[in-house]
Amino acid sequence: MTKQLEKIKQLIENREKARMGGGDKAIAKQHERGKYTARERINMLLDEGSFEEYDMFLTHRCTNFGMEKKHYLGDGVVTGSGTVDGRLVFVFAQDFTVNAGSLSETMSQKICKVMDMAMKMGAPVIGINDSGGARIQEGINALAGYAEIFERNILASGVIPQISGIFGPCAGGAVYSPALTDFTLMMENTSFMFLTGPKVVKTVTGEDIDQEHLGGASVHSTKSGVTHFTASTEEEGIEMIKTLLSYIPSNNMETAPRRKCEDPIDRLEDALNEIIPENPNEAYDMYKVIGSIVDNGEFLEVQPKFAKNIIVGFARFNGQSVGIVANQPSCYAGVLDVNASRKGARFVRFCDAFNIPIVSLVDVPGFLPGTGQEYNAVILHGAKLLYAYGEATVPKITVTLRKSYGGSHIVMGCKQLHTDLNYAWPSAEIAVMGASGAASVLYAKEAKAKKEAGEDVNAFIAEKENEYNELFANPYQAAKYGYIDDVIEPRNTRFRICRGLAQLATKRDALPAKKHGNIPM
Repeated sequence: MTKQLEKIKQLIENREKARMGGGDKAIAKQHERGKYTARERINMLLDEGSFEEYDMFLTHRCTNFGMEKKHYLGDGVVTGSGTVDGRLVFVFAQDFTVNAGSLSETMSQKICKVMDMAMKMGAPVIGINDSGGARIQEGINALAGYAEIFERNILASGVIPQISGIFGPCAGGAVYSPALTDFTLMMENTSFMFLTGPKVVKTVTGEDIDQEHLGGASVHSTKSGVTHFTASTEEEGIEMIKTLLSYIPSNNMETAPRRKCEDPIDRLEDALNEIIPENPNEAYDMYKVIGSIVDNGEFLEVQPKFAKNIIVGFARFNGQSVGIVANQPSCYAGVLDVNASRKGARFVRFCDAFNIPIVSLVDVPGFLPGTGQEYNAVILHGAKLLYAYGEATVPKITVTLRKSYGGSHIVMGCKQLHTDLNYAWPSAEIAVMGASGAASVLYAKEAKAKKEAGEDVNAFIAEKENEYNELFANPYQAAKYGYIDDVIEPRNTRFRICRGLAQLATKRDALPAKKHGNIPM
């Protein structure tokens, strides 16, 4: 065998060694936990044969605590590029089989390299997290590594889509990187996120709690809103990431991929003409409206288990990707609160950053009252939603289905926030407040006088409520002033949105020159 062939043989052996990560035993343990390895996850995500790996032979430089004897090729993270449905993406996947995926200085360099490349190429970056945190043996160097990653997350924000898949532990400072990305997916039962673990919590506060209830997928998908998607299997999680990618562009200079649409744009949905109940206080399901008007009834909901009084997610109209923001009357009557406001605001800002038109379906009676909301800064959080809509320069279409009262009317994409097309159903009630509240304010003195005179106050108030409804609980007052562009037949909603989006395809708008705004926090 020639020296050249020997060197090639050595290369092949080294590659095989690198692909084995922490070795057979560690891989077997990973599988026993019901988890795939970093490379298996990458193979599931990317198109077959498209993965181009970087820094396969990189190793750590630590010599403390016996680490000089522990060297693994690749050092605990697999990085590179590939394609998903033919589109370029950059990926990094932490390898739990190598030092529990703990982050070293060299691992951070590998991750930063692919993130830098993703920004230069204008391609999404997908991080698969499965790590025990910072590598303690490296001390401050590991912390510096995290900070370098966070800086890239910040610089890439609004430039390229960033997606985090939490497929195992993610604790301490490590959680900040997923929090800085656009979308986070967690695995049910096998992943968790928290800043301080159960032991620290027990020591500091005395609270006895396990990992799942402290920072599991169920907690973050329902209570905190930290995660946007959950999956019961890793296969399901990977497919969810692929589906999400299909709705979003590769960078902020492009538009989302357009799909061929065989669903007629002029399809009429007669059921929509009767979906609004006769009783104005009766609920209906907004999902039925969404499913009726979007292409083929397909809707990818974001944060489906969090703040259910507002619905956000991706759909298509005539093959074009859009972001949908909709109040949900069947949950808390569709009122806005702290969580609904920040959920809606962040989604609107993502859509605006990546040139995705926003379609708003409005049925909102107001903001949730009470000290719980006021003490938790509902003013600031409501202002976030207002700010997001007002700042957005993408095509914006708002359809008011029923109630749109007071401040909540404004923050849900009203005409004054530069929404391009504002439609209303005939059932729309656009006013400062509902008839009951308005009548009690406007006719308080008369009602008091009638009560003192022994007359029927309830009948008087009911009469005034009817008068108010006839005068103001309709879309025509708003249309009279140009705040509503047209009152449309409900069954025709899909066509009007499709045609509206076509009209707005060449929209160009710009904000005043500034470094950045100061969004309410």
